[in-house]
Amino acid sequence: MSLQRVAITDEAKKIVQQLKEAHGELIFHQSGGCCDGSAPMIFEKEDMYLDESDILLGNLEDVNYYMNEDQFEYWKHTHLTIDITEGRGSSFSLEIPLGVRFIIKSRLLTDEEAAFFNPKT
Repeated sequence: MSLQRVAITDEAKKIVQQLKEAHGELIFHQSGGCCDGSAPMIFEKEDMYLDESDILLGNLEDVNYYMNEDQFEYWKHTHLTIDITEGRGSSFSLEIPLGVRFIIKSRLLTDEEAAFFNPKT
């Protein structure tokens, strides 16, 4: 079994698949900036500009999941699970018109995960 920093619930997978069918290639991004703050947002791949401050945390349903490095400093000791909830968020994320929004459920990394993802240098 390989270790993963991010996971996704079955309900959230369904929304991602629906969005992929409607919009093509997608990208998840968690900035910690405006709108919904640290909520995960999903965009058409070409609509999201990434730079050296964005860290690839994993891939969910063939969609890369990035987090801004400033935000990552707060979350680097956690495992993230992307879920979906009813209600409209205040962002530009593609799921918003569906009346749902992505949310994060987190837990601390296990000792094994922490040693793998955050090795002491």
